[in-house]
Amino acid sequence: MEIGQLPEECISHIISFTSPRDACRSSLVSPLFRSAADSDVVWEKFLPSDYKNFISQSVLIPETTLNAMRKKRLYFHLCYNPITIGNGNMSFSIDRQSGKKCFVVGARGLSIAWGDTPQYWKWTSLPESRFPEVAKLKCVWWLHIIANVDTRILSPQTTYVACLVFKLAERNHGFADRPVELRVDFEGRASGEGLSVLLDSRRNMALIPQDRGDGWKEVEMGEFFNENGEDGSVLCSLKEVDNYHTKSGLIIEGIEIRPNVGM
Repeated sequence: MEIGQLPEECISHIISFTSPRDACRSSLVSPLFRSAADSDVVWEKFLPSDYKNFISQSVLIPETTLNAMRKKRLYFHLCYNPITIGNGNMSFSIDRQSGKKCFVVGARGLSIAWGDTPQYWKWTSLPESRFPEVAKLKCVWWLHIIANVDTRILSPQTTYVACLVFKLAERNHGFADRPVELRVDFEGRASGEGLSVLLDSRRNMALIPQDRGDGWKEVEMGEFFNENGEDGSVLCSLKEVDNYHTKSGLIIEGIEIRPNVGM
């Protein structure tokens, strides 16, 4: 029997063991394959197994609206439209190629030294941010920011990369000539030296902040392998405490944890 003679539900079952890309390609074969490849059976398999838990935490979009979508539409909605979850301090999305989970810890979810001291930091809203508030540095000598991420919420057997999502105000100081240290460690286990990066990219270094295309820049902080989510917490940190020179004009949206699809 040729595969095209199989019942549609059998073809859907077979396609569900492939990948989102393969499913999209399969839909071009014939009307039968299109119907099978677009079925909820296929795209439910590609969504993270606990996606309903994150949908139930959606702050801005009603859970009923998301659950009413066909699974293929929901898959791509979560790829391109991160949802703010919990108390509004984190966003959830999925990687388009793999369906693995992505998160951004918003500025309010970070541990920022003196972050609630108006003399040093200002909390404000920006239209280009997915979060209600971002943190704008007014002036500090000692800079330290940490994201603490529970590995149990991440996709298992996945290499993740952490990125600082930020921008510099037009008037900023202290980031063109003094690098910050970026690092990623499992809590209680230091992995060695961090990355030394100039956040103001006017000078050439190995790591240069990149435009994200959404009004923000990002720079890689490091990567880690999440085996089975049993490693506790991952600490992603930015630190500059050695020079004791003033720094100002840094605007933090958050720290993103996403699959390194190149691995």
